[in-house]
Amino acid sequence: MHPVQGAGREVQRRALALLGTVIVLDQATKWLVAARLPLGRSVPVIPGVLALTHVHNPGVAFSLLGEVPLLAPVAVTLTLLFLLFYNKARWSRRPTTQAALAFLGGGAVANLIDRIRVGAVVDFIDVHIWPVFNLADAAVTIGAVLLLLILLRGDR
Repeated sequence: MHPVQGAGREVQRRALALLGTVIVLDQATKWLVAARLPLGRSVPVIPGVLALTHVHNPGVAFSLLGEVPLLAPVAVTLTLLFLLFYNKARWSRRPTTQAALAFLGGGAVANLIDRIRVGAVVDFIDVHIWPVFNLADAAVTIGAVLLLLILLRGDR
């Protein structure tokens, strides 16, 4: 095996590990919230700054498209298809690009699991100045910002 191929496989292995970690952490935190905090209830963590608020979100990240239920699964499906095709691009084998795709894909899959299991996404992180969200939403945001930086500056 050529050393570059070995390095590329290591990058992909780490990206898959990151993707899996995002899914497991997101699902574990949602399970804890659902088990310990009744739907609709809120518990202050840092009063006025951060609360745990158990809500179900029919929309996509940060409650977007919640008024149009069919658009959320379509948006998630299109995102996953984009990630699959984007990942096939030769230059996307770089570590930062793979990390961005892992965050995006892990977040999308984690929220898709909720849609299949619960019929909506379980959100619980409430910072009061933004819609309630979850770890998958944060991962999608991190991945999108990384991907935007990569596209603007190049993946170095």
